[in-house]
Amino acid sequence: MTRPIRVLELRSVCGAGGGPEKTILLGTQRTDRDRFAVTVCYLRGAGDASFSIADRAAPLGIDYVELVERTSFDPGLWNSLRRLVRERAIDIIHAHDYKTDFLAVMLAKAEGAIPLATAHGWTGHSPRERWLYYPLDKRLLRRFPITIAVSGQIRADLVRSGVEANRVRVVLNGIDHLAFRRDPGRELAARRGLHLDDEDVVIGAAGRLEPQKRFDLLIRACAALRERHPNLRLLIAGDGSLRRELEELGSRLMPAGSFTLLGHQPDIIPLHHALDVFVQSSDYEGTPNSVLEAMALETPVVATAAGGTAEIAEHGVHGLIVPIGDVPALADGIDQTLSLPHAAAARVARARRHVETVQSFAVRMTAVESIYDELMGSRQGHAALKRSEQCA
Repeated sequence: MTRPIRVLELRSVCGAGGGPEKTILLGTQRTDRDRFAVTVCYLRGAGDASFSIADRAAPLGIDYVELVERTSFDPGLWNSLRRLVRERAIDIIHAHDYKTDFLAVMLAKAEGAIPLATAHGWTGHSPRERWLYYPLDKRLLRRFPITIAVSGQIRADLVRSGVEANRVRVVLNGIDHLAFRRDPGRELAARRGLHLDDEDVVIGAAGRLEPQKRFDLLIRACAALRERHPNLRLLIAGDGSLRRELEELGSRLMPAGSFTLLGHQPDIIPLHHALDVFVQSSDYEGTPNSVLEAMALETPVVATAAGGTAEIAEHGVHGLIVPIGDVPALADGIDQTLSLPHAAAARVARARRHVETVQSFAVRMTAVESIYDELMGSRQGHAALKRSEQCA
């Protein structure tokens, strides 16, 4: 093509969002702008006072558009999206959730663009999501020429749901290892900023305070370790529907001052400079950005084998990977990491090298951009075939 391929990244989310927002926003910033012109469009509810994606997009210098919905099924949204696709002359509509998957198919049909989806996982817990929206979304993805799965587990789930295997491509999330880099000189100030003493042993975690993250198991594991590590402190960054429940559990199982919910942290880097161990306790993940961040920031990792976790961090090589839902195994992984610091340091060094190479953002964006090229090549080949048939 004589002009860049024009891509619309389309996403609907509440509040501060989660891992997919890092992938979308930072991926757009790092796209080859000579070859791809990317517009990021977020749909936000009119009453969502905590929505903050625009604040995260502003410093990145990307083409960002926000469309406000008065209701979940705002008819005015359709015309706004069609106008955006026409004004930007969009070639590919890249959707990132069940709502925008549906909109991408409809927009592709109405405007002649190509639909593409990334399946980040189906993590909601409402009955409507589990029994209606998610099954319908998996059926809808059968209609996409290509769906990107962020883990092998998600790919397998899609294939079981009837999506043709050759239409699903696994592209693991990546991380900007240049932006996420540990500076030992920041560690003391980071600990002081969180009111930590020199002798404190600090366990950290990050994520939405929702059922899939199983922070209740992490609290129980840390409570079990207090006898062996009496100065153990647990810090969890994030917010969500389980905040009060987790606060009550922590206050019941752990001494006062040893457990803190930090709320949403727009910049996770300072927290990692205060940690001795980072723990992921989830039942379900896509490719966990939080684990990639810990690997890049050289924080020892203990994580459950949820979703794509074991695809980005090999057990005993880059971290300790433990079974899902197993409190004793989680506690043992943390204890091993604290008790065998030389082994932990070796894993940390290998993890850092891994994110500089295999799991870098550059590797991920090369894979995604090749899919954009493939989709455009298929459309141009199809158009050329139709012209030749008409001439014949």
